Amino acid sequence: MALTGSSSPPALPCGAPHDWVDRYLLAGPDDQECLRFGTPVDRATLRALVAEQAGRLAAAGLARGGTVALRLAPSLGYTAALLACWQLGAQAVLLDHRLTDHEVALAVERLASQVLVESAHGPAAAMRGFAETDPVPAARPDGRPAATGHALVQLSSGSTGPAKVIARTAADLLRELDCYARLEAFPKAGERVVLLSSMVHVLGLVGGLLNSLHARVPLTVPVRMTTAGILAAVGEDDRPTTVIGVPFHAELLAGAAAPPPLPQLRRMIVAGELVRPGLPAAFTARYGVPLGTMYGMTERGVIATDLDGTLHPEAAPVHGTELHEDGGELHIAMAASPYPGLDDPTRWSDGRLHTRDAGRVDPATGRVTVLGRRDSQVSIGGLKVDLNEVEHTLAALPEVREAVVVFADGAIEAYLATERADTDGADGADGADDRADAVREALTRELAPFKRPRQLTFLPALPRTATGKLVRDTAALRATAAAAP
Repeated sequence: MALTGSSSPPALPCGAPHDWVDRYLLAGPDDQECLRFGTPVDRATLRALVAEQAGRLAAAGLARGGTVALRLAPSLGYTAALLACWQLGAQAVLLDHRLTDHEVALAVERLASQVLVESAHGPAAAMRGFAETDPVPAARPDGRPAATGHALVQLSSGSTGPAKVIARTAADLLRELDCYARLEAFPKAGERVVLLSSMVHVLGLVGGLLNSLHARVPLTVPVRMTTAGILAAVGEDDRPTTVIGVPFHAELLAGAAAPPPLPQLRRMIVAGELVRPGLPAAFTARYGVPLGTMYGMTERGVIATDLDGTLHPEAAPVHGTELHEDGGELHIAMAASPYPGLDDPTRWSDGRLHTRDAGRVDPATGRVTVLGRRDSQVSIGGLKVDLNEVEHTLAALPEVREAVVVFADGAIEAYLATERADTDGADGADGADDRADAVREALTRELAPFKRPRQLTFLPALPRTATGKLVRDTAALRATAAAAP
């Protein structure tokens, strides 16, 4: 399954030994580059930083079976603190650094963490890919030890409502790393990764950070998360490079007017939400390489992939994944619920995770086609309307950059960004009005009257969660529209 030798990772076990961090994430030659946050970091330096953070956490009272919440921006400090938590045998709760103090206080109280780790430095500047952090652990007198054996606790992105608490064991994480190791098109030793996804959430954390450490593929985080900053990060090294992000990042890059030659770019891989029609072709036309896609969930990690862009809209399940189609909803075989303390048979029951995603599984090939959220079908005057169909129709229009369609108060509402990514709104209000008129005319041609949104709201950009997903909460969308010029 995995190569052997001093420069290659050891084969992954079925379970998770107590020293799994040292054996599978930190091991390797001292001088081997593993991370780049502006400057390269070798494994000897990373191991020393992890040991330093472990000492700080232990001094704050963290021990095996303890709980610690990390509120740190993407950084070398974040990486060292997280690995130190696991090295000590503690349960790590990941909080996005962009949360407000109020939101962090509620989360820490809800999860009863014994230690809270924050940075001695101020918040990261806007559009920065990473920040300088000096992790400072503080003991919390009301915290409690871990009630379960999970190594990782995450909060869902909250794109459709309140966040869920999701937990995974160290064995779960090693199983997912094994899935990545089996994907021929995923970065291997001798290549590198440019990571755009948040390290707090599953794609950036496991598919990006942890997999790069295990597979011994150097990982770079751009200095700035702008089109120019991302392209500069790709171009600063000659090794074959894979970019990992969300569809929003692919939209940015596809909209670049005149990107420099990037012969080292192997492909881009995105996950987190469905890509709009036309984006894969636009990206490939711009860079000459595929836009690969992955389907995954925080609860499970990577589920299915189309890394070469040849199966779209289908994707092939990764090793060991058993997918079922039940009444149009995708179910995944899982031995235990990923929701600690939550007994909800609509989310997990009888060894199956109910994804709440609509999709199809081809009985002949086993490939999956993800269609969107299962709860997207609504009734208008007794007629069934799939909101995904309406949204996809809007997103495919040349005038539309991004679209979200919701159902509220008995009617369909659509929120659209009509400024193209490569114009920055330079054509002014008249151009925006022309695009809005074109959208309305296209809807008249392409959708039956009962499917058309009662309300179209045009915005410069749609709100997104911290992970880059489009927000689908009606109240948040209305608030954004009310605040817009």
